[in-house]
Amino acid sequence: MDDHALLAEQMAYYRAGAAEYDRPYAEREDLRALPAVLDDLPIAGDVLELACGTGRWTPLLAARAHSVTAVDAASEVLAIARTRIPSSNVQFVQADLFEWRPPRRYDTVFFAFWLSHVPPARLPDFWTSVAAALAPGGTTVFIDDGPAMAPEEDVLPDHSVPTAVRRLADGRPYRIVKVFHDAETLTNDLTALGWSAHIRPVSGNFVGIAKPPTPPTG
Repeated sequence: MDDHALLAEQMAYYRAGAAEYDRPYAEREDLRALPAVLDDLPIAGDVLELACGTGRWTPLLAARAHSVTAVDAASEVLAIARTRIPSSNVQFVQADLFEWRPPRRYDTVFFAFWLSHVPPARLPDFWTSVAAALAPGGTTVFIDDGPAMAPEEDVLPDHSVPTAVRRLADGRPYRIVKVFHDAETLTNDLTALGWSAHIRPVSGNFVGIAKPPTPPTG
């Protein structure tokens, strides 16, 4: 399966399962505790949140930010997010993150549990788009599953794109992209792309802070 078909199935999963999106936050102790890490992260100014889902992280960002632009491709999860977050400094945008380009720049770009859903072949372009979205001096903050969480997923072996199967409560299976980034390897990969990154494990997850390459002058 090429990554186009896999990404389409991944999108279908999140659209069909919007009402179940928040279930892991009720079931996993690590996820319930994880939002506290935001207290020590450099989130400020105008914030762009990628793959906001049902808005689990959005109000936490809004409390720290001047404004939040929260983007997701699935209208079903955005409908839930809009009812959850009445804050006047939050704007929701429905868009395909592999195609959308923001009309302005932001002080902070934030994404939680999105990087693991980006096919490896698309990562360089993804990081280039993130850099383009940042204002001078801006920072990227990201959170995701590390390799320790791999046993929690139904991983399919021998796929050209790392793939796992997720099932909805009614049993319907969907294939998704699922890459379990190792903190050291991801740091090295970002360094090779010119980023300055600090990534630390938190339980089975990791938290990253990264600055984009400095554009050439003259």
